[in-house]
Amino acid sequence: MIIQDHLIDIRRGLHQIPEIGLEEVQTQAFLLEKIELIKKSYMEIKTWRTGILVFVRGSKPKKTIGWRTDIDGLPIIEEVESDFKSKRKGFMHACGHDFHMTIALGVLEQLTQAQPENNYLFLFQPAEENESGAMLMYEDNAFGDWLPDEFYGLHVHPDLPVGTVSTKVGTLFAATCEVHVTFKGKGGHAAFPNKSNDMIIAATNFIQQAQTIVSRNVNPVEGAVVTFGTFVAGTTNNVIAGEAKITGTIRTLTHEMNELTQKRVQEMAEGIAVSFGCEVDVFLDQKGYIPVVNSQEQTENFVRFMENEAEVIFEESPVAMTGEDFGYLLSKVPGTMFWLGVNSPYGLHSEKFNPDEAAIPFAVKQVASFLESLDN
Repeated sequence: MIIQDHLIDIRRGLHQIPEIGLEEVQTQAFLLEKIELIKKSYMEIKTWRTGILVFVRGSKPKKTIGWRTDIDGLPIIEEVESDFKSKRKGFMHACGHDFHMTIALGVLEQLTQAQPENNYLFLFQPAEENESGAMLMYEDNAFGDWLPDEFYGLHVHPDLPVGTVSTKVGTLFAATCEVHVTFKGKGGHAAFPNKSNDMIIAATNFIQQAQTIVSRNVNPVEGAVVTFGTFVAGTTNNVIAGEAKITGTIRTLTHEMNELTQKRVQEMAEGIAVSFGCEVDVFLDQKGYIPVVNSQEQTENFVRFMENEAEVIFEESPVAMTGEDFGYLLSKVPGTMFWLGVNSPYGLHSEKFNPDEAAIPFAVKQVASFLESLDN
């Protein structure tokens, strides 16, 4: 088969052209070229910005089964030396989306060797990492009449060996929210602090206070994370900074806890502004990154199937504080997301992320078999 015989080459081709969300022009063209090679009379293709939807019309459809893959890369400088290293300087498929796309192509080809009974929708979704492409597509009615009755998807897991599949009923991944806080005071000479309003002091006080949200506002039996990843202030050693910019992330296991944490971040920032006599601007941006919640019926069926597969090592997954916009689609359509073991010595979003390609044909076989079982 055209795709099946070249899975590794396809992955390596995709790995060389990583593009950030909503800019996946070359990636889209690459995927469309491969899809055209296996297109049948009972398949329809349409695009949405840089995304692709492939609808497979069943012979006796009782439902539409959806499979989703994300297609974007990350702004990371790759440090893995290989013949297929990223050709786009400063960008890398460090989250395994090249694996995800290749697996989706392989499954699509496998399921369309003959016309299936049920309908299938294959979604090649842009902007998972930065703009919540899942939410954008849903809100723009990109699915139209093709919206599935069930939705499935996977994510590679660096710490699990090849052959491992892992998931659970209920919450699998956390809700996330970007935090952008800017304090504005008055800069001046370091020798005359009384004539300035130092925003490094204000911002550091805010960061310290925000750490009490988890310890004093979050129920101890629930989970939440407040992390600040950037702090930009000042220009040189003898000038007091009149502005400080902070960015970070909130991660929680429920939408309600995310809202509470956002509220406390806002209140604390405003309180610091009052205390230090400065201005503050707070921008909290959650987009569609709500918790990934696996529905009970579909997930139990998936688990039963994988536990009975001789080649599969199934493990029940713990909850992870990673975020995924597939949660937005699962809030609209029942379904399941699961981890696929790829045995990388370095983790997701690492410049040295190096997953084992043996996971690709394994995943194609198991996912195709599972989706085919839903015809019965």
